[in-house]
Amino acid sequence: MTALAVIESEVRELIRRSGVDPVRDRSGVVTLVRDVIDDYETRSVHGGLPLLRDVDGVLKSVLDSVSGYGPLQPYFDDPLVEEIWINEPTKVFVARAGISELTSTILTADGVRDLVERMLKSSGRRVDLSSPFVDATLPDGSRLHVVIPDITREHWQVNIRRFVVKATHLDDLVRLGTLTEQAAAFLGAAVASGLNVLVAGGTQAGKTTLLNCLAAAIPATERVITCEEVFEMKLPLRDVAAMQCRQPSLEGTGEVPLRRLVKEALRMRPSRIIVGEVRQEESLDLLISLNSGVPGMATVHANSAREAITKMCTLPLLAGENVGSRFVVPTVASSIDIVVHAALERDGRRRVREIAAVPGRVEGDVIEMAELFVQRDGQLVRADGFPPHLDRFERAGFDVAGLLRGAAS
Repeated sequence: MTALAVIESEVRELIRRSGVDPVRDRSGVVTLVRDVIDDYETRSVHGGLPLLRDVDGVLKSVLDSVSGYGPLQPYFDDPLVEEIWINEPTKVFVARAGISELTSTILTADGVRDLVERMLKSSGRRVDLSSPFVDATLPDGSRLHVVIPDITREHWQVNIRRFVVKATHLDDLVRLGTLTEQAAAFLGAAVASGLNVLVAGGTQAGKTTLLNCLAAAIPATERVITCEEVFEMKLPLRDVAAMQCRQPSLEGTGEVPLRRLVKEALRMRPSRIIVGEVRQEESLDLLISLNSGVPGMATVHANSAREAITKMCTLPLLAGENVGSRFVVPTVASSIDIVVHAALERDGRRRVREIAAVPGRVEGDVIEMAELFVQRDGQLVRADGFPPHLDRFERAGFDVAGLLRGAAS
């Protein structure tokens, strides 16, 4: 056995004996590893064992193996890596700055399963033949999604979306080039004034980050309730109650879907409700809460502001046969005020392409929309539309006309 293998084996044995949790008590594992390395070096001097040439390297390698995520740990340590995914044991990919690349990491099928089990240990969730999909949050805030055969053809499919915090406020998005200063000022005023905002975009467009930054503009005195499939949002606010869905038990009971969370949120004295992502019939409950006077925000997968509104008119129909367009369309028109559409560009940058207003008027089954900001020649510029609820801006102390004039100048 190599020196590294000997040390790792001894550390694992000590962990079993001491009962140290290698995931939660990293400092305790560091102490164990250092003690084992010191003991090994003493034995190598007197017993002819191979000397350690790189003590720090051995320390990190053992820690990655027993307390981290083994061969994947370097990608967790890299602040530029936004996502990690495994198509098969010999094909491990990462995305840096929005651009994917095939890594040189080679795993085994057993190694992939062991890594997944280690990742799921802290979440209490499971993946097996009866539940071949799993969503979970890792201790560092990353989101794990796993699909196993026979849903997949042969190999376990693993996606780890890391929450790389590059922006927590709208000013940060301006610095990153996602928003212009004028658009950020307007969105901040809209959120502070209590308008309902829908964030739209494709996968990896930065919707959750944008939602976090918008939420930072919520006044500090308000109470915010968040509802998500798994915890992703990290709001820089003082009064936040966060809830996530729960998978069914082995007996098929105990499931808590997103729709239930939205309903429960209304019983928790919310000043605002934020839904991480609207996908199904929970959209109906969100619309009802927004229409009842509780301001809120949500994200939705869509390729434009118009498509986002169209989607919000169709998703509630999944709630039941008694829910029809005659009810949903005017409810959407009166419930959603601002739509922000973001996209992942070819160069890997995330930019807001469009900000549109929903004045509340409906022609036939088509909801009227007004362009506030549009992208022209790669730049987000002021259009000629105006937002609804000017009185709310005035009560919050904002001059909308001044904000928009500043955007045009």
